[in-house]
Amino acid sequence: MTRSDATVELEAAGAAELATLLPLVRGYHEFERVTMSDAERAAALAPLLEPGSSLGRVWLVRQGGEVVGYAALTFGYSIEFRGRDAFVDELFLVAQARGRGIGSAVLGRVKAHAAALGLVALHLEVARDNRQARRLYERWGFAAREQFHMMSCCLGNL
Repeated sequence: MTRSDATVELEAAGAAELATLLPLVRGYHEFERVTMSDAERAAALAPLLEPGSSLGRVWLVRQGGEVVGYAALTFGYSIEFRGRDAFVDELFLVAQARGRGIGSAVLGRVKAHAAALGLVALHLEVARDNRQARRLYERWGFAAREQFHMMSCCLGNL
C-alpha cells in the first residue's frame, strides 16, 4: 500500500452531498466535453444518491479529509458475463490530485465495493487519446475489447 492509498477514502454520497458533487461533475463534464446544465446533472444524480439505490452508487473521493473527486458506478446485467455488472460511469479527480496514485487507490476500492455487491464484471469508457487513464485502467485489469465498438442511442427524443 502506498502513502496515497492509505490516505484515500471513498465516502458514500447521498442527497446531502449533492452541492459538493455538482462542481465536480461539472468539472468532469467540461473535461470530457459533455453538455449538460446543473439542473440536468442534479436530476441525473438524484436516483443514485438515494439510500440503497438499485441503480448504482456514487462516492466522494477524499484524501486527507479533502474532497478531490468522485466515482459513480451504475448497475446493469449481462448475459455474456453471467450476472449483474456495472459501469464505472464517471471517475473524476481534480487536476491537482492526478498523477499521485489516488486514481489507482479509488479503482481498487471501487472494485472491492463492486465485488461486495455481488457484481461479476465492471466496464468503463475512456477516451482513446487519454493514455494516462488507459494505462491506469489496464493496471487494474480492464482490457480493450477491440472486436466491439461502443455505440449509444438517446431515447429521450422519440
